[in-house]
Amino acid sequence: MSTQTDFVIDLGNRVKVPIISPATSPLLSVKENPYFIRGALRSSCQTKAIATIVKKYNWREVVIIYEDSSYGIGIVPHLTDALLEISTLVSYRSVISPIANDDQILRELYKLNTMQTRVFIVHLQPFLASRLFLKAKEAGMMRSGYAWLITDVLTSLLDLVDHSVIESSMQGVLGLKPYVPRSNELDNFTKRWRKRFRQEYPDMDQVELNVFGLWAYDSITSLAEAVEKVGTTAIPKLKKPDTRENLTDLHALGTSKVGSLLIDSMQNSVLKTGLSGDFRIVDRELQPSPYQIVNIIGKGERSIGFWTEKDGILYKLKMNGKTAKSRNKQLGAIIWPGESTIVPRGWDIPTSGKKLRVGVPVKGGLEQFIKVERDPKTQAVTATGFCADVFEEVIQSLPYAVPYEFIPFPIPDRLNLLDYDDLVHKVTSKDYDAVVGDVTILASRSEYVDFTLPFSESGISAVVPVRDDDRKNAWIFLKPLKSELWITTGAFFIFIGFVVWVLEHRVNREFRGPKRKQVGMIFWFSFSTLVFAHRERVTSNLTRFVLIVWVFVVLVLTSSYTASLTSMLTVQQLQPTITDLNDLIKNGEYVGYQKGSFVKDVLKRMKFDSSKFRSYSTLEEYNDALSRGSKNGGVGAIVDELPYLRLFLKKYCRKYIMVGPTYKTAGFGFAFPKGSPLVPDFSRAVLKVVEGKLMNNIIQKWFGNETDCPEQDGMAITSDSLTLDSFKGLFLIAGVSAGSALLLFFFSFLYQNRDILATDDSIGKKLFAIAKVFDEERDNSNSKSENPEANESQTATLFAAGEASPEYLPDLPSQSPEIRNSDGLGASPAAEGFSTTEPGTPVHETITGTVEERLDRALQEIVPR
Repeated sequence: MSTQTDFVIDLGNRVKVPIISPATSPLLSVKENPYFIRGALRSSCQTKAIATIVKKYNWREVVIIYEDSSYGIGIVPHLTDALLEISTLVSYRSVISPIANDDQILRELYKLNTMQTRVFIVHLQPFLASRLFLKAKEAGMMRSGYAWLITDVLTSLLDLVDHSVIESSMQGVLGLKPYVPRSNELDNFTKRWRKRFRQEYPDMDQVELNVFGLWAYDSITSLAEAVEKVGTTAIPKLKKPDTRENLTDLHALGTSKVGSLLIDSMQNSVLKTGLSGDFRIVDRELQPSPYQIVNIIGKGERSIGFWTEKDGILYKLKMNGKTAKSRNKQLGAIIWPGESTIVPRGWDIPTSGKKLRVGVPVKGGLEQFIKVERDPKTQAVTATGFCADVFEEVIQSLPYAVPYEFIPFPIPDRLNLLDYDDLVHKVTSKDYDAVVGDVTILASRSEYVDFTLPFSESGISAVVPVRDDDRKNAWIFLKPLKSELWITTGAFFIFIGFVVWVLEHRVNREFRGPKRKQVGMIFWFSFSTLVFAHRERVTSNLTRFVLIVWVFVVLVLTSSYTASLTSMLTVQQLQPTITDLNDLIKNGEYVGYQKGSFVKDVLKRMKFDSSKFRSYSTLEEYNDALSRGSKNGGVGAIVDELPYLRLFLKKYCRKYIMVGPTYKTAGFGFAFPKGSPLVPDFSRAVLKVVEGKLMNNIIQKWFGNETDCPEQDGMAITSDSLTLDSFKGLFLIAGVSAGSALLLFFFSFLYQNRDILATDDSIGKKLFAIAKVFDEERDNSNSKSENPEANESQTATLFAAGEASPEYLPDLPSQSPEIRNSDGLGASPAAEGFSTTEPGTPVHETITGTVEERLDRALQEIVPR
């Protein structure tokens, strides 16, 4: 046994004699003891198999019951690590002394029964385990809802346990033991064993072979093969020490001459036809084999599956050489304690009479969410409100009964005292078993408690007062466009006017004249396109191109402006005093929040000045603070979670409005201790409640219809003025087209006057000459007729008419544009212009009319100018 092996190993190390032992304790290391050969599996080899079973049934907590000896202690750290890998906690370690009496064992079991964990892993020797299970039956711990697992030593030596104990107190227990495959060698040996046992012990009950006996037989067989390899025919005597002075009996034994040879021969040996199966020793350690999972039923055990490190849980094994082939990844039918076929959930409400202690916040307002009252006579605590109703429905949806009681937790009205974080910390300190209320799921809180799935959506936003009706504002016509859009539009009007003037100055008399007239023309022509009131004709194709693009831009701008202004004047809108929380920081406004809420920390992270914070508890206090404003002891905005703000807006929808943005949070949830087995079940129950009709009924009960206020829907409001970003593309197109036309004109103009640039004059003179040429009127090529003879005839006729009418002749210009436009091809430039005051004169009238009529028409066109 493990408790004896330590001494014998030390003895073998002294005399250099190999020690073959079936000790299973991992505390006995073959690396530290060069003459120790372990002829059995370490108890730590089964820990992964145990963890796999625990994981299969989703048990989150277990209790380990082990013997207070080297045999029992050795497995604990290995088993704990294996369970942690599957996120299962060892909630308690119960140590049983080998000399403990029945009262001590019973007292320990009662202690375990007051805890909520109902999964027990037992690692005891058969005699101590028998007493434990008898007392567990007496304590009522072998009924439905409990799960018991026993380790390999106890399962393999189950024949040593009294059958009456098995039948009365161990029904439904699961066990693990090394799997021993059937073979002819094993069958023959079993027959010989039974025959010899009856001969030597005729008065004893039949005892079956166990795996430790088979390992011992295979170990001796392996030793015999090692002796044959060494070639020793006789057992040599030990080498005595040279002196016997001051020697103890142990030191006087001497040392073995062939021990080291045997160790070298046995430390890596294989026995393929062993009684226990594939018996392989590597580095003086027996290598793991598949484990068999059994269910104790009746007087014995029933196999329900297997476990291998490669394949995990299997229903059947077919041994084909060294390969274990899986037939089914499930276990067979299991009868659990209490003759139940329902898998134990692994935990239960303690039987100590305690109820689930549920902490609930007590505050002075917002009672629609949670309200706590205490009966003055019975002192019973009751909780009502949205959160309490959801919790009660969740309790009803659980597949089992959970008794609970509410414990009030005051949220004080003064600052820097207890808040919701302190309420949640009460779960960590084990003052409460759970927390129910309007508690928001936060990452910082989830570090020390486990939350259920949220039962309400949430987020953080702000509520601000609405402005007065802008329709009474005398300057409302400026509001449709943002200031930067107004400035950009005005700049483009001037720029387009300048471009048109440059393109038309040399070829169009309407863009010539005194400087004041030309400057006025730049502003007039461009701004007149706003209402399409420009009457001046344009002659340049580049000008027409620029104006086509610009008129389209103006059309879009005016249409958008008209639509926005119409909406402002005809649709009554609730406009916020601010549209962004950053405006509160810039203006130094006071900000309100709910007392005890985490929103205060959020505001600090948003760079708000903590001296500008003011906390409130009720909706009425919210209304009063917003009505007074920051300058009169109130606040400029209330920042809170969406459920509270929606409730506030439902009551005061005409006075306040929600502004964006909305910062997302996880919502409200129920808090439990870390690793609590209640969390998965409560989360599933929350989903059932939220997805059903019950949630709608609860919302309607406490909050009513959120759409009762038609003036607003609680959506976040942003600015409704048009911004420059919406028209950047249009301005880019207009700017590029106008700039391109201007560049083409200048390149053409410089090319036509390249002779001036080629002179040797100074740069100043060249620029002056270029400017002078630009300011000069250019002869319109369209005025030259393609028929010189007709042109000369018309000119002579006009001069003849001038002699007949001397009062008009001195004022007659040398060349009238209207007269020139009527000759040649008869094309009328007025028709080519962008816009004309009068329709062009028909060509046939100009040709067939008399000279006097033509002259009169020409003079009528000229004299007004």
